[in-house]
Order: sequence, then structure tokens, then C-alpha cells
Amino acid sequence: MITTFRSKPLAELWETGKTAKIDAKMQKRVLRRLDALDVATKPEDMRIPGFDFHPLKGFDPTRYSIHVNGPWCITFEMDNGDAHAVDFEQYH
Repeated sequence: MITTFRSKPLAELWETGKTAKIDAKMQKRVLRRLDALDVATKPEDMRIPGFDFHPLKGFDPTRYSIHVNGPWCITFEMDNGDAHAVDFEQYH
């Protein structure tokens, strides 16, 4: 279950289904990934074709990334089956 967001626009999209702060062309892709993350109970549950799931190096606790579009990714931490600190960012 998603418990916290780092990104206010991402939280707004999750809560309301829309936001002016994330490109409208990406919102459906973002919501599909958030839906999958919300039901995930371990990071590996995000190994879904097209998501390019991988852990990020140099973070403690470990942060994970799933690809959205171009350089845009959703990053998150997972603890006790809950996703938290969920962010929408360009990290490459």
C-alpha cells in the first residue's frame, strides 16, 4: 500500500485522478504504475514488463525505480509491505 509521497503533484494525481503539474500524456501510465505499487507487498512485485524495475545505488534505505516515459521515473522505498516516499523524478 502507498503510505506517503515526496511529490505533491504525484500525490494529487493519486488522490484526484488528475493534476496540471504532470504532463497529461503521461498520467495514465503513471496511474497504472501507482495502482501496481499500491497492491505490491515487496519490491520485486514491481518486476512487470515495461516498468524497468531496479534498485537505485547509494541509498540507505534502498530506493527503487520504475520507468514511466523518457527520463521520468517513479521512485520509492518499501518497508513492511508498504511503499513510502514515492516520488516522480528525472534521476538520470
